[in-house]
Amino acid sequence: MVAFNVPFLTGTEPACMEQAIQRRNLSGEGHYTKRCQTQLTELTNSPSALLTPSCTHALELVALLLDLEPGDEVIMPSFTFVSTANAFVLRGAVPVFVDIRPDTMNIDEQLIEAAITKRTRAIVVMHYAGVACEMDAIMATARRHQLIVVEDAAQCIGAHYRGRHLGSIGHFGTFSFHSTKNIHCGEGGALLINEPDFVKRAEIIREKGTNRKQFLRGEVDRYSWVHLGSSILPGELNAAFLWAQLTQLDAITAQRRRLWQDYYEGFATSEGEWELPTVPETARHNGHLFYLKCRDGVERQALIQHLKRAGIQSTFHYVPLHTAPAGQRYGRFVGPDRYTTHESARLLRLPLYPELTAVPQIIQQVQQFTRHYEGAQR
Repeated sequence: MVAFNVPFLTGTEPACMEQAIQRRNLSGEGHYTKRCQTQLTELTNSPSALLTPSCTHALELVALLLDLEPGDEVIMPSFTFVSTANAFVLRGAVPVFVDIRPDTMNIDEQLIEAAITKRTRAIVVMHYAGVACEMDAIMATARRHQLIVVEDAAQCIGAHYRGRHLGSIGHFGTFSFHSTKNIHCGEGGALLINEPDFVKRAEIIREKGTNRKQFLRGEVDRYSWVHLGSSILPGELNAAFLWAQLTQLDAITAQRRRLWQDYYEGFATSEGEWELPTVPETARHNGHLFYLKCRDGVERQALIQHLKRAGIQSTFHYVPLHTAPAGQRYGRFVGPDRYTTHESARLLRLPLYPELTAVPQIIQQVQQFTRHYEGAQR
């Protein structure tokens, strides 16, 4: 079986974890946590990076930082993972969904302004597949209406927009280091804080609402409960594992981009009318995932089954949030749903990970399916 995903190992993870154990400090904010945070600030040119147990936790930290009140609104795409909305719904906010662009599967920047009301507090964008949203237009809209911009950059380590690392452009950016991502530690995440005024309060919220970090730096003589907060610190073993991955980020990204290009060139010259991913000139992707678009959901399911019989795992992606029970209960869709539901129903993801060697065979199997499926349709 050609697996859909195989988490990559650099080989140095055990040594880093053993060193963390020898240091006898396995709780949050240890040696490797600090090294990872420093590396992330240097990589992204962001003022501050805080490791978190997941990207979900990073988004929930942002929601706490925004002091959201029940009924406040947050604009976002419906084609995204549930955490993008859930983090804000937990604070009483209403997710306001707008349509996506069919070329990139990202939020349509031209539709955001029409969704803004007097209750709007933030715009949350998700860069799908490590391909950037049109951030210049989004940031301009946010400035006109004095709104916060949050980049859900869960899939975006090593990806850029006009030379700027994704996650570093909005007021906040969040990364995922789940085992499905380009670099990982099983479960993990990070928050980029691009507005220095938020850094101190973010540290407090992350430390269970206490000013413990300021105490450890000698800035106060004791620490106490000063704000709403939670325990949003990863363990040191996860950080040690992540450090081993971070040191190989460039090589991992380059290999994933090579495989992505092999897919693209193979399908671009093959028979069939598959729609391939679009990468705008403003974006530099990180090879996070490769997808095809079938004609409809029926064809997609048939292709999934064909590949499965050939020993190849493939899968669909997000079910639009506004069509889900919780999305209908907690949020609303503004404007026509021209693309979100239709495009998501025909998108199919193919295997992509650094050690993948079967790209030619996968392309061949898709071509074989095309001949048989189109013949049956006639």
